[in-house]
Amino acid sequence: MDLSYSDEEKAFRDEVRNFLAEKLPKDLRDKVAGTDGDGLTKEDMERWHSILNDQGWLVPNWPKKFGGAEWNAVQKHIFEEEAAAANAPRIVPFGFSMLAPVLHKFGSQEQNDYWLPRMLNGDDWWCQGYSEPGAGSDLASLKTTAVLNEAGTHYIVNGQKTWTTLGQHANMIFCLVRTNKDVKQQEGISFLLIDMTTPGIEVRPIILLDGAHEVNEVWFTDVEVPVENLVGEENKGWTYAKYLLTHERTNIAGVGFSKAGLNTVKRLAKAEMSNGRPLIENPHFAARIAQVEIDLWAMSTTNLRIISKAAGGGTPGIEASMLKVKGTVIRQEINDLARRAAGVYAMPFASEALEGSNAGLPDPLGAGPVAAKYFNNRKLSIFGGSNEIQKGIIAKVSMGG
Repeated sequence: MDLSYSDEEKAFRDEVRNFLAEKLPKDLRDKVAGTDGDGLTKEDMERWHSILNDQGWLVPNWPKKFGGAEWNAVQKHIFEEEAAAANAPRIVPFGFSMLAPVLHKFGSQEQNDYWLPRMLNGDDWWCQGYSEPGAGSDLASLKTTAVLNEAGTHYIVNGQKTWTTLGQHANMIFCLVRTNKDVKQQEGISFLLIDMTTPGIEVRPIILLDGAHEVNEVWFTDVEVPVENLVGEENKGWTYAKYLLTHERTNIAGVGFSKAGLNTVKRLAKAEMSNGRPLIENPHFAARIAQVEIDLWAMSTTNLRIISKAAGGGTPGIEASMLKVKGTVIRQEINDLARRAAGVYAMPFASEALEGSNAGLPDPLGAGPVAAKYFNNRKLSIFGGSNEIQKGIIAKVSMGG
């Protein structure tokens, strides 16, 4: 396989770099890099979405007829790498790269015509309603119910979702709900689009180990959802859920973020001293960096193959599970190396103690965010289907099961 870029691809890479240099606001760049210690707000993320949308780059994987850039796999790969290297905010994926592919493939024309433009112009902020307290990796055991009313005009939804990322910002949620209890678990699930402002919905924060409010519980009590908000067919939601999860798992791999993180590790290891010499010259530490860099290069190649398959209309299968497992392990290893390289400079940066600000603390290495990222990213191997579950899927397929 030829991994070198063509002249056309190099020109596109230069175009992306110039765009990021000119259009990425410095305050957003600094927040992502962690130089001012503050996290991104909803307004920050929406501002970056708007800048990308004006450029026509907000939804690179969408068809042009829906307002997308319709980039090929290599272009998308280049953009993600350059954006991560430039410390650009990530595109919040729930609507753009998770729900939208489901609507493209399984939704009605009316749903595509209505919901997709609202995603692009920022009218709707989507979150994902999959996991429940008793249904995480074993998602098919979900208990949230949706029952048609007597008139057949609305579903009445009752239940609870958990680990709802950025749900505090969302006005819409796409949910898996149980519409038939009398069949095999996977055969009684439907896919609903629910307005978060509907009476009967309550969002409760879950504070994570790093002190951040990133995820939530969402409670549904007799919530009325129009039948027009059913995607595809009733009781076919498990098929749509699996299709969506393949996109989520390839996104979780985070190749661009890993490459940017590895650069941070190298910067810290060159600056931090160990026994009178730069840490990067320590044989044990250097060997760990070399190993993760080799793994990352191999995963990057695999990622290109899987994205290319999806772009051609295919549905990634076992490859998505493989990429999810390897990608999250690599990112966690990079987080661990960064924390170790930062040493004592990683210790003071507990958001609970600092009331959300690292300003004024000694940090000559610019290492402030590494401890928080280390703790926060312990979740990577759990959400989107835990790595243990993914290994079971890989083993089953490999053995012909």
